[in-house]
Amino acid sequence: MDHAKKQYEQRKQDPSLKLFVVLSKAYRSVADQVAADIRKKGLNTTDFGVLELLYHSGDQPLQKIGDKILLASGSITYVVDKLEKKGYLKRIQCAKDRRITYASITEQGEQLLNDIFPDHWQQIEQITSGLNEEEKQQAIKLLKKLGIFAENLKY
Repeated sequence: MDHAKKQYEQRKQDPSLKLFVVLSKAYRSVADQVAADIRKKGLNTTDFGVLELLYHSGDQPLQKIGDKILLASGSITYVVDKLEKKGYLKRIQCAKDRRITYASITEQGEQLLNDIFPDHWQQIEQITSGLNEEEKQQAIKLLKKLGIFAENLKY
């Protein structure tokens, strides 16, 4: 066996690489199922993420929404415009600093989430039911530890 092929075979067995592959595939599978459920409710995952953020955390500066739901800042205006046209949120100018605009969920947006969230929650429970409660707690702890470590690495 040549050297390059031998190295490849050794790397395939590396638990770090295997963890990365398994984690990536699991995330994709779970995220695809969640996205399909959200689409059935007439939204996309970005729209839902913005509305859910505003619903649970209150008014948010437009500039901060992208960081909180992992969305490119250039896309925020488009998403907010679309949700505002549907009547699900409104913009509010900051009284102290005119450069800052907040997004605020409307009653119509709250009602939408009140209508769809209970079923969405059940779907997430179904999607994650491949693990029992103890395994879910272990996964949360381990993935949080991994994420915090990776976030603090300097590249």
